[in-house]
Amino acid sequence: MESSQPSLRPTNRGIFPGMKPEALEADLLRALDRREIEVLFQPQFDCATGAVVGAEALARWQHPTLGEVGARELFAVAEQAKLVAPLSRHVVARALEDAADWPKTLGLSLNITPEELGDPRFASDFAELIGASTIAAKRLTLEITEDVLLRNLAQARDALAALRGLGFRTALDDFGAGFCNFRYLKELPLDVLKLDRVMVEGVPEDESDLAVLRAIIVLGRALGLAVVAEGIESEAQCQAVIREGCSYWQGFLRAAPMRSEAVLALAAG
Repeated sequence: MESSQPSLRPTNRGIFPGMKPEALEADLLRALDRREIEVLFQPQFDCATGAVVGAEALARWQHPTLGEVGARELFAVAEQAKLVAPLSRHVVARALEDAADWPKTLGLSLNITPEELGDPRFASDFAELIGASTIAAKRLTLEITEDVLLRNLAQARDALAALRGLGFRTALDDFGAGFCNFRYLKELPLDVLKLDRVMVEGVPEDESDLAVLRAIIVLGRALGLAVVAEGIESEAQCQAVIREGCSYWQGFLRAAPMRSEAVLALAAG
C-alpha cells in the first residue's frame, strides 16, 4: 500500500466532506466504465546494489472536482459502493497491461483486498487473469494487510497457499502499523515482509526504534523472508535499513509513484 501520506482522508461523515456518497459512487462506476482509473508504480530498490528490482502498483483517480484521489480513499469509496472486486480487478488488469513491456528482471507487486481473499474462487480467478498477460507468475508479489488476517486467518492461510502453489510470491504488507502479530509470520505461507513506514521513521534519532527494527529484520530473515522497508524519505533512514540488513526499500527519497515508462527509464539509468 501507499508508503506516503495520502492526499485526502475519509471522515466519519463520508469519504469526502461535502460530497454526497451516492454521487461519488456514481462517479466511480462511470470512471470504471471509461477506464479512467489509472495505475502508477512506486519503484523498489535492492539494498545491496541500489538497482530497481520492481515496483508496487497503486491506483489513482483523477476526479473532475476533487482532483487526485489516492488508493486508500479510492478503495474506501469502492467499499461503500460495493465495487471493491471490480475496482481491484481493473487495477490488476491495468497494471499488467502497463507493465507488459518491462524486462524480466523487474517484478510487480499487487495489493489484494480482504474481499478478494475471502472469495473461495479468488485463487483460480486470479490465475486466469494473470494467464492472459505476458508476465510470469514468479514475477508477481501479492500483498495482503493485517486486516485480512483479522477477519479469517485460516481462510487467508489457505488462499495464500493456493496462490503460492500457482507460482506467485506473497507478502504481508504494512507490518508494524497494526498489532504486529508475530504469529502471522509463523503460520502464513509468506515470501516477503513489508515494514510500514512507522517502523523506520524514527530510526535515525531513536535507539529504541532502531532496536525494534533490528529485531524484526533478524526475525524476518531467520524465517526466510525478504524484508522490504516502505516509506523511506531521508538518507538517514535509507542507510539505516541497508546497514541493518533489509533486502529492499521503497519511498519518496528516490522515487514517488510514477508511470510505467518512467519506471523503465529509472531502471535503465
